[in-house]
Amino acid sequence: MEALLDGLEGEHPAVRVVRLRPGLIFQRAAGVEITRYFLGPLAPVRLLRFGRIPLVPTNRRLRMQAVHADDVADAYARAVLGDARGAFNLAADPVLTPELVARQFHGWTVPVAAPVLRVAAALTWRARLQPVDAGWVELGLNAPLMSSERAESELGWVPRIDALTALKELIVGMAGGDHTASPPLSGAPTLPGRPEGLLEARPPGQGNPY
Repeated sequence: MEALLDGLEGEHPAVRVVRLRPGLIFQRAAGVEITRYFLGPLAPVRLLRFGRIPLVPTNRRLRMQAVHADDVADAYARAVLGDARGAFNLAADPVLTPELVARQFHGWTVPVAAPVLRVAAALTWRARLQPVDAGWVELGLNAPLMSSERAESELGWVPRIDALTALKELIVGMAGGDHTASPPLSGAPTLPGRPEGLLEARPPGQGNPY
């Protein structure tokens, strides 16, 4: 996609192209979506209402950056209404490491080698137990850390919600089954990745997610 945008800018220099690269986007209303996209119908997410994640797999290469949906919306508005061009990374502090998540949610870290993570994801995905294939593990192990300095200096964008608070909000949404009426955030019970979806022969991670 970046290469296509490079080509567009080269062929049509009068066209203003702005690229926004957000980290993982969290909000409470995405609770059902994140659960069915990444955990599937068998995950006991209701237990998250106690604010605990008992076991967190750790690997030195596993870490993620997140940003709240409201802050992403603010960045898009600034890009549309301003005159900026080019690429802007969007991520809030702190970087979410397994150790930080475990401390925040009163859990224990369990070291897991990268090959074990890949194999576990591949086997459980092929068994239709959860919707995440090994490619997502590879992405998590190799994702670079982004700097949002350019967005701050040129768009005047500063995230109002830190990454840990955004994650806490998402966890509350997952425990409560929060959703909206939009297709991606829908709470329809028969969608793939939801328990009733299994009864409709719609296993997680397969076919049309809507």
